[in-house]
Amino acid sequence: MPEAPVSPSSTVPPWEAKAPVTRRGLFRKLLFWSALAALVLVIVYALQPRPVEVETGVVHQGPLTVYVSEEGKTRIRNRHVIAAPVAGSMQRVTLKPGDVVKAGETVLTRIEPALSPLLDARARTQAQARVDAAMATRSRANEDVEMSRTALKYAQANWDRVKNNTDKGTISDTDRDTFQREAEMKTREVRSTEFAMQVADFELAQAKAALEQIDKPGAGGAVIDVRAPVSGVVLRVQQESATVVTPGTPILEIGDPTDLEIEAEILSRDAVTIKPGALVTVDQWGGEEPAKARVRRVEPAAFTKVSALGVEEQRVLVLSDFTEQTPALKSLGDRYRVEVRVAVWHSDDTLLVPAGALFREGSDWKTFVYDAGKARAVVIKAGRTDGKLTQVLGGLKKGDEVLMHPPDTVRDGTSVVKREESK
Repeated sequence: MPEAPVSPSSTVPPWEAKAPVTRRGLFRKLLFWSALAALVLVIVYALQPRPVEVETGVVHQGPLTVYVSEEGKTRIRNRHVIAAPVAGSMQRVTLKPGDVVKAGETVLTRIEPALSPLLDARARTQAQARVDAAMATRSRANEDVEMSRTALKYAQANWDRVKNNTDKGTISDTDRDTFQREAEMKTREVRSTEFAMQVADFELAQAKAALEQIDKPGAGGAVIDVRAPVSGVVLRVQQESATVVTPGTPILEIGDPTDLEIEAEILSRDAVTIKPGALVTVDQWGGEEPAKARVRRVEPAAFTKVSALGVEEQRVLVLSDFTEQTPALKSLGDRYRVEVRVAVWHSDDTLLVPAGALFREGSDWKTFVYDAGKARAVVIKAGRTDGKLTQVLGGLKKGDEVLMHPPDTVRDGTSVVKREESK
């Protein structure tokens, strides 16, 4: 019998037979490849550099004042140490720091002289010498008072002429301030010399009393009253207990707490830039607002001081006077801590850039300028700075936007975005 025909499909093994393509299988393949493509796109996007968020500042015109900052302390300008005029037994001092004393009236202490008869001749010679020295000191103090008063008249006359001259342009503001400051300084000098005159009178009276006690040992005034030479308050009691003293032994210290000055120890390299009359801003003194003062004197001699880190520094004393005595300043006392900022340079109008935008690269100052979403490195010529703003002498122009405190990831040409724009 003839064999039945065999179909071609029956000759293919079942494991090699292709499954028929259906819509469901095609959808699964399309979904797989779409997910794979999306994953590749996400990886490519993640690997692309993203713009760095930055803060910007603007280059602008404005005033700039450069200060030298240092810690200082207040001190009473005129202070007097009361010393024992004669040798003897001193009574206990009952006064305390802060007690008010009046010139010629307040008895500070009493001394009972105890002179040995064998030393009377020598003691008298020494007492007479002290009287002569006190008289010479008083004469010199009197001359100083007359000289200071004459200088005050001259300075006051100049200030009166300038003050009454109201024509604009005839004198600059700087010269006007100079004449005013000169008159104020001469007034303070007169007050200081008059204080020295009172001290000289006191020392002369004490020396004469000691001499009289030697000449008349049997007189009724055996006890010498040590009185206050000037009016003020007791600053410090150096010898409070009753004891035997020798001539010149310090007893207590008197001063006027309303006549304060500021003493600051400035580094010598900064002191050379400070001139008398420079404006001083006094901070951290306890008041709400900074106080104003002016430099009166920059002492010509420096001294060595060891810093907290053990470094030897050469420092100079700079003395300043308060320009006005406000009610709040009356709470200040002797040796109170303050912070002073002395103006050493000023410009009313100059090109300024925030100091936080500058960085050093080698010997050049550089900054990054924001340029249409890119950071562009620019070399600039920097001038003076007060720590917050820096003078620009070249490399930037008014209105340029600079990057503030740029991170290390920013380079020339890096894509950047302003922080406020990224939010």
